Amino acid sequence: MKLPADRKILMPYLTGGAVSGWTDHLRALIDAGADAIEVGLPFSDPTLDGATIQEATHAALTRGSTLRGLLTQIPAVAGTVPLVASTYANLVVRDDAFCATLREAGFDGLIVPDLPLEECAETSAKAEEQDLDLVLLASPATTDERLDEIARRSRGFVYAVTVMGTTGERESLAGSAAGLARRLDGRCDLPVLLGFGISTPAQAAEAARLADGVVIGAAIMRRVLDGATPAEIGAYLRSIREAIDEG
Repeated sequence: MKLPADRKILMPYLTGGAVSGWTDHLRALIDAGADAIEVGLPFSDPTLDGATIQEATHAALTRGSTLRGLLTQIPAVAGTVPLVASTYANLVVRDDAFCATLREAGFDGLIVPDLPLEECAETSAKAEEQDLDLVLLASPATTDERLDEIARRSRGFVYAVTVMGTTGERESLAGSAAGLARRLDGRCDLPVLLGFGISTPAQAAEAARLADGVVIGAAIMRRVLDGATPAEIGAYLRSIREAIDEG
């Protein structure tokens, strides 16, 4: 996927199908300055997600959202910025054509947070066949040896998880973020994006000073679930964009 090299990267997250007209929120994020968007494909047991994303996932499934149905809505917004699908291994490994289906819908990348590094070779090969970037995750607990392997095998960017825990808003940027960013610096030719717990413009600016960009998820979905309009979501992301660019 093509990510900007001349500014800090901003990648918001949106759970597909969580609310009616969710693609309007997707367009608002694009218009507000997103460089890429992570689209959550709902799974019934989102074990690595915190309360907000779990609530969004439940809302999507309750509304009758299905993988096939969501993918039919992606082509209408694909092509403006890279779209990265995020879902769980159960959906990915049971369907030999999963990567091909994502690519046909218009996705540029794939994140599978519960797919172990040791078991990702087959999915990585299928993704590469479709010109789909399989993004790998690193955490503060990842050993240097595994960081080297993640840096070598990830495609598109490396997703640096700032905390040992689930997704969700936090009052401050985790202290472990700086250490992880330093450990990845120099061993990775790809952009490194920090995520998990980044909620405010100030936190985003701090994280962007440490790495190549940031991922904003739960803070967006909390607003969406509370009834924020696409315009309001766009205004929030624009405040993040401005803070990163000024920071």
